[in-house]
Amino acid sequence: MTEAHVILHTQGLSKQFQGFRAVGSVDLRVVEGTVHALVGPNGAGKTTLFNLLTGFLKPSAGRIVFDGHNVTSAPPERIARLGIARSFQVTTLFPQMSAREHAELALQAGTGLSRQWWRSEKRMRRFTPRALELLDEVGLAALAEQPSGSLPYGRKRSLELALAIALDPKLLLLDEPTAGMGLEDVDRTVALIDRIRAGRTVVMVEHNMSVVGSLADTVTVLQRGDVLAEGPYDEVRSDPRVVEAYLGADVA
Repeated sequence: MTEAHVILHTQGLSKQFQGFRAVGSVDLRVVEGTVHALVGPNGAGKTTLFNLLTGFLKPSAGRIVFDGHNVTSAPPERIARLGIARSFQVTTLFPQMSAREHAELALQAGTGLSRQWWRSEKRMRRFTPRALELLDEVGLAALAEQPSGSLPYGRKRSLELALAIALDPKLLLLDEPTAGMGLEDVDRTVALIDRIRAGRTVVMVEHNMSVVGSLADTVTVLQRGDVLAEGPYDEVRSDPRVVEAYLGADVA
């Protein structure tokens, strides 16, 4: 049996802020083609770890390797070019631009046009067919010309997913993809992530344990910057240390 390919791993990864240890010595192994969830109480170090993986923060110690490349001190743009895309917890859309225009801009980010402030409509039209395909993939085909500012919250998050997958990344990092959503939007987003994970690797920070249980192949539980437990969801959720530290009555 062929050994699973680890597309992302960290060794002794840590981050300190003026003496405060936000992330301890974390060893993380993400297997290609899986959904890997990072969970833990507030202050566990999840967002800091995400920022380390994407180059927005530099580690105090340790090593990050993605697809054979040492990206420990790489800037975010180089990490993105290597095939890592990220969605953020807070929406960062331009309210007056349509969903289609957002998708077109995301597609041109990997071309020379991304360095030009001025873009002719003719040049941007080359991205329109693929932009419409992306919107269809996330269920927004009927809303392609609607300004993003008028989209319901759940649909805005769907648009952000379309932007994240625009350049067909090898690894997709999702920061709280269902935060602030009602039940209907949560169910829609779970189905969407399950659909777009095909051929990709996903790492997500998520508080909703129902979402984690529906999607994650592996769950890493963080507490005070350290790995408390790791494994399949059913195994982790029954770990007494996890129940005490985070899940509590939710799994009792």
